[in-house]
Amino acid sequence: MYSSLVLSPSAASRFAAHALGAAFADLPPAAIEGAKVFVLDSLGVGIAGSSVEGGKELLQIADGWGAPTASSPAVPVWGRGARLSAPAAVFLNAWQMHNQEYDSLHEGAVVHAMASVLPAALAAVEMRGGASGAELIAAVAVGVDVAAGLGLASRSGFRFFRPATAGGFGGTAAAARLLGLDQDALGRAFAWQLAQASGTMQAHVEGSPILPVQVAFNARAALQSCVLAEAPFSGTEAVFEGDYGYLRLFEGEFTLEPVLQGLGRDWRIAEFSHKPFPAGRATHGGIEGVIALQRQHGFTAAQVAAVEIAAPPLIVRLVDRPPLAGMNASYARLCMAYAVAKTLLHGKLDLADFRGNALADRATHDLAARVSLTNNGNPDPNALAPQRVIVRLHDGTEHRWSCETMLANPARPLTREQHLAKFRRCLDFAASAPAPDAPARLVEIVDRLESLQDARVLGALAAGIG
Repeated sequence: MYSSLVLSPSAASRFAAHALGAAFADLPPAAIEGAKVFVLDSLGVGIAGSSVEGGKELLQIADGWGAPTASSPAVPVWGRGARLSAPAAVFLNAWQMHNQEYDSLHEGAVVHAMASVLPAALAAVEMRGGASGAELIAAVAVGVDVAAGLGLASRSGFRFFRPATAGGFGGTAAAARLLGLDQDALGRAFAWQLAQASGTMQAHVEGSPILPVQVAFNARAALQSCVLAEAPFSGTEAVFEGDYGYLRLFEGEFTLEPVLQGLGRDWRIAEFSHKPFPAGRATHGGIEGVIALQRQHGFTAAQVAAVEIAAPPLIVRLVDRPPLAGMNASYARLCMAYAVAKTLLHGKLDLADFRGNALADRATHDLAARVSLTNNGNPDPNALAPQRVIVRLHDGTEHRWSCETMLANPARPLTREQHLAKFRRCLDFAASAPAPDAPARLVEIVDRLESLQDARVLGALAAGIG
């Protein structure tokens, strides 16, 4: 029972050595480019999330958690023209990044690491009094390695909400690096993070808007863990691999050693995928399939008798739910039938399709009733592909589409123009309208991020106060 106490070196120490020891010069070009692409994408998605229902109330609550201090300076809240104390700002920015299911992810790990890593990292930059763009890139890269690495180590299906729980450890690593913690202190910070890790799949199953708040809790905890690491408490040693450590308790079966051996060689930020559509990643095969078939064959939504989607068991588990009268946007974003129906009706899926009266549209619900999802028997509990889509028309015509790899996976990346179009559309949904030149300035600054002297400008521009 106590064997985990004598493991040496621990996984926490190996993750910490990588997080603090890797230099910007060690990053290959693909990792640097990936970090820049997904920093911009994340800022855009986080800005759009500022106007999601409930945001005003969360801002008021977070503002009451304490005023900024010398150790917790005012940090910009993206899309809002405001600053809050560092923990409160991390909480809001992380929630905004994940509240529309539009943020990037590592598909193999099934972890939306940037939603925790970037808010924590940019808050740490503010707390430090500034850091270069190269330092930010390196911190993001090692934070993503930790978060995605934990997801890749898992051999079990979701029980806890991995984007939140694993993401928090990545945020801890990124913030610790920027705050100047040493390896022992980061080990203690990981222990503090384990003490605070939270978030189950129940909110996902029910389509509750609490789901993205779980990401926010863990991102805020990441910053707190780094601060708490300076307190005179000894840490837990076997944070990740222990009998009651993160992987055994939160994930179940796991194989961690290959992940640890790949640190410094396998840069996970270069393996990230965009979200091309503003809905759960598990819906994207169905969405892309009906777009491709509709463009190829020219049929209308009125001609569709049925849509049949065959996908791995994870897809079925995550998004096979019926559209409901009065459902909220969080539920709809995780409903394959709703997303496919909206796409058939409009030829695309937009952020506006999950707001206001769009959720109750009768034509959408009628069409969604004709969409079905089946398990293709894939033995991998974390697989997102392959997927197959069959569209049957009322006249008996049948159209088929399939994919082995999801759109916007690194093997099928978005073009730069598609990436920038998504970013610009996101800024249309800011709660506080950005300056007219903000989109172009953010693109230009991120394009040369490795030569930027002070990364604090990113948060200020994203908040509309720069």
